[in-house]
Amino acid sequence: MPRYSRGFDTEAAFDHLSRRDRKLGTWMKRIGHIEPQPTWRKPFDPVDALARAILYQQLSGKAAATIVGRVEAAIGSTRLHFDTLGRIDDAALRACGVSGNKTLALRDLAAREARGEIPDLRRMSTMSEDAIVEALVPIRGIGRWTVEMMLMFRLGRPDVLPVDDLGVRKGAQFVDKLETAPTPKELVARGERWGPYRTYAAQYLWRIADFGTRAKAPTKRSQD
Repeated sequence: MPRYSRGFDTEAAFDHLSRRDRKLGTWMKRIGHIEPQPTWRKPFDPVDALARAILYQQLSGKAAATIVGRVEAAIGSTRLHFDTLGRIDDAALRACGVSGNKTLALRDLAAREARGEIPDLRRMSTMSEDAIVEALVPIRGIGRWTVEMMLMFRLGRPDVLPVDDLGVRKGAQFVDKLETAPTPKELVARGERWGPYRTYAAQYLWRIADFGTRAKAPTKRSQD
């Protein structure tokens, strides 16, 4: 059974992508080397991370952090799991500012954890990306994008391309000088050449998209 390490060699990824895709490579050299994510080396609790992802959905970071702080105070713990969340009822969660839908999502997550359906970090280290997605997307309030962010920024998997992410699609639009952003299906095909480092390509696409309408695609210098 293969074991997957957390993180990858970003210098090797930079060299590989620069050679495989000259258009993207031009942008990459302009932006510079993106360092490994510090979160790849930090302790990671999948259930707690999923609970926090649920609480942060559709809220500003400040508002979500306030609600999370209230929940932690109410349960008397900074660890969001089935046992600690079980210390308060739904009304108490609502009093903390947790919406009805998010309360249902937290209860579903807790119930699935109690039944042993949520893989821990050790088990995830032996699971493929697709297997992790399949295990987690049935959780209420957890979509594919949320799992992909976990795969990329917490588990450090090197070959994840979140094709439904608008920023990634916008970045690809700038790279290829397209009139409109590619569809998810088109981005899947476009991203074939970025394997096995599609995670790293996506990090550049986000940065390229950040240039927005102010960005001008790099052009070749004319020869004298």
